[in-house]
Amino acid sequence: MHVLANDSVTAISTSKSNGNELWIASDELKAATGFDLKPEGACLGELCVPIRQDADNELYESDGETGWVNATALAAKLNQPLITDTEEGVWSFGAVPSERASTLESAIAPDFEIADRGGKTIRMKDYRGKKVLLVTWASW
Repeated sequence: MHVLANDSVTAISTSKSNGNELWIASDELKAATGFDLKPEGACLGELCVPIRQDADNELYESDGETGWVNATALAAKLNQPLITDTEEGVWSFGAVPSERASTLESAIAPDFEIADRGGKTIRMKDYRGKKVLLVTWASW
């Protein structure tokens, strides 16, 4: 099983998939999604989603040895985009809306670099203060 989140790919060894739900072992949650499971809930920096861990519920289950977090239900609570390919065992989580809000509110594009058609590296920061039109395309 592979999880794509926070610009990285994590192969998780302990997961259980129930149709369209992905349950991740609590000890692998941070590596896979960036969320830390704390007593108050699943936290990503200052953002915390309350999760009761004393009884099974829609976000948390325990089989006695392992605590499981429903990553798909967590993403739904956060309005986080999610794409799944269950045949290939790939789950891709987009940015948490509250985490990207500051970028949108600032109206400043994040810095990135990419090669142009000639192989020259172009950096977004080189265009600060100028109007830029980004055109993207994908073959799929």
